[in-house]
Amino acid sequence: MIKKVLQLAIFTVIFIAVTAYQELGMLADNGEQPAPYFSLPTLENEHKKVSLSEFEGQQTVVYFFAPWCSICKFSMPNLDKLHEQQKLSAVAIALDYNSIEAVEAFTQDLDLSMPVLMGNHQIAANFKVKAYPTYYVIDENLIITERSVGYSTELGLRARL
Repeated sequence: MIKKVLQLAIFTVIFIAVTAYQELGMLADNGEQPAPYFSLPTLENEHKKVSLSEFEGQQTVVYFFAPWCSICKFSMPNLDKLHEQQKLSAVAIALDYNSIEAVEAFTQDLDLSMPVLMGNHQIAANFKVKAYPTYYVIDENLIITERSVGYSTELGLRARL
């Protein structure tokens, strides 16, 4: 019994350390950092743009992904389920892609209901995205309240809201 408790404690410490390391260099989630502004074209229509200001008044997850990211493929449906149930607003921003067709194929396989925007190097730099998936939770006033890198379950996402 003591051995199992010790193993669990060691696992927990390692998990917390890895998570802290992954979040180094991200934007602050101290409730004071405003989310960087963006106005990006949608995947469906390059002439239609969605801007950060459209999410004012609602808690929103801004989720950055790459179409080649296998973790994103498993994580995005968890976020999309919450978005579909109208538990929260969410937007996915594609980065590090070779073509629009690659992003289309990736999102069609997942049958996403949340909007997908086409990001660029500048938005990745503004949000300090260094790994995929990266996401930020922003509050009704467009202030960053949570952040994370890597896979998140539906329960994990709910816990951060």
